[in-house]
Order: sequence, then structure tokens, then C-alpha cells
Amino acid sequence: MTTLRNPVVAETAGDIAAVLLELERPCWIVRHEGRMGATSDAGVAGRGQILAAVPPLAPERLGDGSFRSFHGVRAAYAAGAMANGIASPALVIAMAEAGYLASYGAAGVPPAGIEAALAELSRRLTGKPFACNLIHSPSEPALERAIVDACLRHEVRCVEASAFMDLTAEVVRYRALGLTVDPRGHIECRNRLIAKVSRVEVAELFLRPAPARLLQALVADGRISSAQAELAARVPMADDITAEADSGGHTDRRPLVVLLPELVAARDRIARELPAAAAVRIGAAGGIGTPDAAAAAFAMGAAYVVTGSVNQAAREANQCEATKNLLATAQFADCIMAPSSDMFELGVQVQVLRRGTMFAARAQRLYDLYRAYPGMDALPADVRKDLEAKLFRRPLETVWQDCVTYFTERDPAQLTAAEGDEKARMALVFRWYLGLSSGWSIRGEADRAADYQIWCGPAMGAFNTWTSGTYLAVPGNRGVADIAGQLMRGAAYLTRVAQLRAAGVRLPAECARYAPRPLEER
Repeated sequence: MTTLRNPVVAETAGDIAAVLLELERPCWIVRHEGRMGATSDAGVAGRGQILAAVPPLAPERLGDGSFRSFHGVRAAYAAGAMANGIASPALVIAMAEAGYLASYGAAGVPPAGIEAALAELSRRLTGKPFACNLIHSPSEPALERAIVDACLRHEVRCVEASAFMDLTAEVVRYRALGLTVDPRGHIECRNRLIAKVSRVEVAELFLRPAPARLLQALVADGRISSAQAELAARVPMADDITAEADSGGHTDRRPLVVLLPELVAARDRIARELPAAAAVRIGAAGGIGTPDAAAAAFAMGAAYVVTGSVNQAAREANQCEATKNLLATAQFADCIMAPSSDMFELGVQVQVLRRGTMFAARAQRLYDLYRAYPGMDALPADVRKDLEAKLFRRPLETVWQDCVTYFTERDPAQLTAAEGDEKARMALVFRWYLGLSSGWSIRGEADRAADYQIWCGPAMGAFNTWTSGTYLAVPGNRGVADIAGQLMRGAAYLTRVAQLRAAGVRLPAECARYAPRPLEER
């Protein structure tokens, strides 16, 4: 803890900030001996003229207390999933051991890899909170089933559902199989669900119970019981809904100041006809990379905050050092939209890092060619030659054979759909490049540096600006739990500053910034 140089009344910017940083103590702004200052000493405050005051505000008090108690965590803060295992078991374990919630990035990971990761997490984190990502995969429905099956086998009690455009049988199955009735007759949701959404109409699906058509089909197939279906028809699909604003990866680039209030209003509207929906918490994600952003989200009523892009540069993230160094140099405008691998045919895009890579331009070229031609054989000879030389670095027919080998193990239905459909075949070949590019980044394949697909939102640049000149500017110092603690501590501090501003107090400009400090210096 910083020691106050003036033990009576703080008058300089540094001393006032030190008083405000005593988060566990109240702070009074007083007029003392004709000068204005700050103190956390009630006796001193009583001897002067009190102009304003703020109560203690520990970081753990930010957000909705029910989020903490429901998930068994210390703060209303979570590290969201990052696909391809970037949100690694090591990252999830570090967060859980520090008392925070984190979601394993199962999207894009082969079933065997998911199985191994969840086995490790279940073994290492018995009784501690963690989640697994369940990403909507309309082109590969078998993947959703594989993730749900693995979660059920390893008794994973929390799933973060993302990129859903509609409810599917698998997400409903996971929810329904965890429903029981406690001794008091109340429905207990043992399989917790956090839905990450960016549209009101999608949020409404998770605010309401599972639709009868899906429940009836699951019962008919013997995948849930009729009793579980009856319970599922009485509770909302989600316990928490995260408003995903402008973020890395899958994003609609919605502004948080518009999206979050819209989702809160939708929740409250639905609760008037379905009282159980009132208990669904609405959190905030997208652009949360500084204490200012976290404090603003809480001020708007977010029950919790979720970080993503900033955690990619953490020590525990499954990214190579070269990629982490690129991320550490990013500015907030160094992001661009590019075609998505998993929803390529639908034209869905993801937000990626532009600095240091040509992936976005090359991926967009592939999508434009997909739109313009009916199949690979229709590509102009010079275009095909250029693609084979620069992007694929092998003949397209060889790439197709790689796709056959890959999908034979992962999802044979993809190959069945491509039989006799040249455009579908071309889509699978183009997705080969999109799918492997993130792996090249993760593994640090130097000869593919220009093709790195690095999912990233503007929060990364904001984080770099905030940490500039501090110990967190160095990628090797960025521990994921430390990032969480610094962001939440800074958010609490800035919330106190905002409370004083609202009371009419004009603080020195230097007091309006919280700089991260190593634990021993606080």
C-alpha cells in the first residue's frame, strides 16, 4: 500500500491519489486550514469542513454480488474463451486458482484435444470455478455435440455459449441434463450457461425457456428425460448473458454503450411476462482492456465484465512469443475485419490484428473469389497459379486431399455435402487456409508470419497504451490473473474518482488515471 506523505490532509495530486487508493477505507474531501485536501482519517475529517465523501469500495464489490456467489468467484470478472485453445488449460487454471472465472477455448480444437484439456481441468480444479466454450458451428454440427459430450463426461458445470444465431439441440441438451429439483421444490440448474451475444433477438432466445420443438425432439431421441424437458420449459436457457460489443474474433462491432442497455431493457421486458428471467444477469464484453472501460461498464449496470483480447498476450495464453510481441505493439486502430473460417460460406467475419500480417487481405481475396466463381475449375489459370504459389504453397488438388483426410476424422458430413457440389468443395479448400492460419500464429511458424490470423479487438491497443512505461508493458510480465487484479483495482479506484466528480469535486488531472503497480508496491 502506498504510504501517505502528509498524515493529516493530502493536498498534492500524488497524496490525494494515495488516499483514494486506500480502497478499504472511506475518503473525505475537506477544507482544512483554508486549503482543500483528502483524508481517510475520520477524526481529521471531523475537524474540518467536509465537502464530499466516498465510502470504501473494494474491487470485489463491483458488479452484481450474485455473480460472485453463483459461480463461487472473488470478483465479477471473467476471462472469456479464445478459440483454438488460446485460452489454454494453463490460463484457466491460473484464473481459477486466483478465484476468477475463465473459459477454456474449445472452438477449433479437435475432439481429442478437448477431451484431454477438460480431463486436466477437471482433475486440477476440483471444486474450483471454470467454464468451457461451446461455439455455434452451423457448418459442423458434430463439433457442438462433441464439446457437449466432453463437458458432460467430465462434469463441466459451466459453459460459455458463443456465436449462436439460434438455439440448437446440443446447447439445449446440456442445459436440460443439469436440471434437478432441490428438497424445497426449487429448480436447480447444475449445468450453468453463460450466453455471449451481440443481438437483442439472440439474447431473447436465452432469456426464455428452451423451445418445445427442441425439447420434444430430444425426448423422442432418448437424449433427455421427459422430466428434464418439463423442467427446461420453466427456466431461462441462460443464467448470464454477456453483451459482446466490439471485440476480437466473432463480433458485430456493436458499441457497448448501446448494446448493454438494450439487453438490460430486453431482460426487464421479458421478466414482466416470465418472472424467472429477472434473475438472468447481463454482463459486458468487448473493449474491456483498461480500468476506465471496466469502470464505465459497471457504471452502466453491467453485472460482470469479460476480457478477451488482452489475455492473448498473457504468459499463460497458448500463443507463440512472436505473436505476443506483435500484440504488445498494437494500437487501438490496428484491427480489421476478415472472413471467418467456421462460417465462411455465410459471409461471417472476425476481427483480427492488421499490424505485421497480411492475413486479412488474403482471406478477403479468397472470399471474393468464392463469391465470383462456381468452383475451383472455373478459376482463371493465372489466379489459380498465384494462389497455389503464395497462399497455399501447394496445388489446390493436394489441399483438397488434405481436407478429405481432415474431415474424414472430424466431420464426414462435410465431405458428403461437397460431393457433386463444386462450390462447396471450393469453400472447404479456401477454409483450409483460414483454418490453419491461426495455428501458424499459435505455433509461431516463422515462414508463415505474413499469414498469421490473430484475433484481436481494440481493447488490446487500449491496454498497451494504459500499461506503457509500467511493468505490464513487457509481455513476459503479463500474468492473466495479475491483469484481472489490476483492471479491477483500477476500476474501483476510478469509480471513486467518478463519485467525487459527481459530487462536484474537481480533482487534479493526475488523479484521473490509475497506473498498474506490482503487488509489492501497492
